[in-house]
Amino acid sequence: MDKALIIYWSGTGNTEIMANTIAKGIEEAGKTVENMSVNLANTDMVKEASYIALGCPSMGVEELEEDEMEPFVESLKDIDWSNKKLVLFGSYDWGDGEWMRNWQERMESYGATLVKDGLYVNLEPEGEELDKCKDLGKVLVTE
Repeated sequence: MDKALIIYWSGTGNTEIMANTIAKGIEEAGKTVENMSVNLANTDMVKEASYIALGCPSMGVEELEEDEMEPFVESLKDIDWSNKKLVLFGSYDWGDGEWMRNWQERMESYGATLVKDGLYVNLEPEGEELDKCKDLGKVLVTE
């Protein structure tokens, strides 16, 4: 069970860019990764993975996207998170990252171990932000 999995929701493509760049970091670290939109994912996939990256932009009043990502994240509360590593990521247009802090606390309350604080970038990731995405993928599978 040495599988890496990235599941994300992206409205404008910014979080998808982050997911694809995180996947490159995971691959550069020598692991294979499955990278998909949340509408294609299920909890069995998370149960089978050792390394999980979840991505969602800030929506509304600094919340997760409510139709697909929120129900999926809620479905993760009963998963056995022991022996799994997790990172969170997403983009935002305004705010101060409250949605990411809340999401981290929520995942920790589920028993998940986050290997690093959630990565969030303003709008489309570029330059150094893309480097941070790639590094996040590497850290996920090597820490």
